[in-house]
Amino acid sequence: MFIRRESFKQYIRLYPVVSSLIAINLVVYLLTLIPGFGRNLLYMGMSVNALIAQGEWWRIITSMFLHLGFTHVLFNMFSLFLFGPELEKIAGKMRFLTIYFLAGIFGIAASFLIEDPTYASVGASGAIYGMFGAFAALVYYTRHLFPQLKQIILPLIVVSVIMTFLMPNINITAHLGGLITGFILGFVYFNPKNMVRWREKGIRRVK
Repeated sequence: MFIRRESFKQYIRLYPVVSSLIAINLVVYLLTLIPGFGRNLLYMGMSVNALIAQGEWWRIITSMFLHLGFTHVLFNMFSLFLFGPELEKIAGKMRFLTIYFLAGIFGIAASFLIEDPTYASVGASGAIYGMFGAFAALVYYTRHLFPQLKQIILPLIVVSVIMTFLMPNINITAHLGGLITGFILGFVYFNPKNMVRWREKGIRRVK
């Protein structure tokens, strides 16, 4: 399910939303490596609670596309590369985008509400954890039909949450906020009635 066998061209054609998000994040990361300009880009786009409180709300979104260090962007983009395609295929492009962005936004918003004014963060981790949360909702609905999905997803989520608390310099609030938001959206989207309705719409389009 999460083993990618597509060629580069097939991957881009089949999963345009995931491919675009990965490309944007990588391009932005490369821009942050430019001396002078890169540091300014980070300062202008990172989530800083005090500046958000002063009205710079765009930081809630722009911080999702900024990363500190190669390991940071590699982990997030590899997770998006590996797990994003299946969610894009199941949920559809717009619903996938909704899960990704709302999980990231609400994760940062939770940080803004809970952490102190000096708190600052960057990264797509809240959105990535939102994907995990959406998969958790899918597991809930398909637990009797596809028990193998449960065996894959639940350990992944447990390990991810544990690592959130063990690794240094992690925005724990954004991770958990994204996870919860993704689960709520997945719980709504993957309701069996909605899934049947999507399938019927797809059949009508084909006809």
